[in-house]
Amino acid sequence: MILTPAASALSLSSAPPSEIDTDLLIFPLFEADTFGDVPGLDAATGGHITRALQSGELRGRPYEFFVTPASGWKAQRIAVVGAGKRAEFDTERLRRVAGAAALSARARRVTRLAWVVRGDVATASAIQATAEGLGFAAFSIDRYKSVDKTGPAPDELVVVVPSGGDRSFDAALERGRILADCCNMARELCNEPSNVLTPRELANRATAMAADTELEVDVLDETEIERLHMGLLLGVARGSIEPPRLIVLTHRPRGLSSSKETTRGHVLGLVGKGITFDTGGISIKPAEGMERMKTDMSGGAAVIAAMRAISLLNAPLEVIGVVPAAENMPGGRAIKPGDILTSAAGKTVEVINTDAEGRLILGDALWYARERGATHLVDVATLTGACVVALGKIASGLFGQPDEWVETVRRASKVAGDRAWPMPLYDEYAEQLKSEIADMINSGGRPAGACTAAMFLKEFAGGLPWAHLDIAGTAWAEENKAWQPKGPTGVAVRTLAELAFTSGEWK
Repeated sequence: MILTPAASALSLSSAPPSEIDTDLLIFPLFEADTFGDVPGLDAATGGHITRALQSGELRGRPYEFFVTPASGWKAQRIAVVGAGKRAEFDTERLRRVAGAAALSARARRVTRLAWVVRGDVATASAIQATAEGLGFAAFSIDRYKSVDKTGPAPDELVVVVPSGGDRSFDAALERGRILADCCNMARELCNEPSNVLTPRELANRATAMAADTELEVDVLDETEIERLHMGLLLGVARGSIEPPRLIVLTHRPRGLSSSKETTRGHVLGLVGKGITFDTGGISIKPAEGMERMKTDMSGGAAVIAAMRAISLLNAPLEVIGVVPAAENMPGGRAIKPGDILTSAAGKTVEVINTDAEGRLILGDALWYARERGATHLVDVATLTGACVVALGKIASGLFGQPDEWVETVRRASKVAGDRAWPMPLYDEYAEQLKSEIADMINSGGRPAGACTAAMFLKEFAGGLPWAHLDIAGTAWAEENKAWQPKGPTGVAVRTLAELAFTSGEWK
């Protein structure tokens, strides 16, 4: 069973750059930079970097990459990567620049590389962001190719800091490593074809990913799901020969009794959409691009991977992860437009469009998270094309209640480097979901499609603080970028993990 790429050995060093024994020693380069803080660099590169700066070949523009042989230092080669204006250099820019450098090094078949921390980002934050950026480069989309064209990931990664001896530096390195590895696990899940990653196999992978953690794992089969009267999840799954699963992961922090004072009894519920393939059902999708619907479980992958990170990092509050998993297929038993389904919460839903299935399974899962004691909710889903129209591929849509909870989630996404943009959830959107014969319909049509989908989910949040992340535009990168190759992005993993450490701010 493939879970994640082999992780590189990651370590810290406070030795001078000249003493770092590595194949490629990488420095970030700012605009108008002279490397005055790196004595001996000009001599070690035979003046190549200085000449490149003087000629304008190197300007410090983001992600430009320059490699030269080294002489007199222990490193075999020295590289610089553009980091842009020093005043604009923050953790997100650092994360991306480090990722771009690691991808460039991987393309050159570099087996050992070291990154020298520079800039004005606090050292511990810089170490974590660097570890994340370097770690992301371990993922390859070429899993099913006979030849991996991206080359092997480096065996050894070293983060070089200007001073040592601070225990927070080691913790920051480990946190960055864990988050990068968990993001890559989510990317591996999203890259799997649906003939491999069925709902049952997704449950198996989640169980395996939790095996070396302290997570409690429960996998509910179709019999147990039916016993809970989850008519929405069962309805979506009915058209497929593959039975549904409800994956439940629970984190209970070590020393919970001593942490109750700070968490005030809060329990975070994370819910992720796990549609392992979405044909649209009877309201079938166009054939063009349907193959990408294998990634309709990206929200579920994010929750599973985040729960692993939350356990390994021992977040200081109880967290419950719930992933409803099913296929949406047009089989002979599939639900049809006009059918009425009854949710576990007792609400009836008239199915208008069977391709609006994600909100159905999330409705039952949000109810279940509440039943398991969640006091604050976040759901993550590749839910609507309308959100892609609104925000493109740049940011996830963020909806929820109350405003304070939405802002808490937004701040966590900003710290994590996952862009999320708040979207409206006006009461009037509920008018589009009124049914003549049931409590509600499952699709409000094209106008404000992302907003009405979120409004549907709100009905199952039970009045709790709740946020919805629509990652339809951000779960998959459509083109190669310097820091992010085309393919699954692992979006929301870091946001959910970060959120689990913010409970002291919650109301």
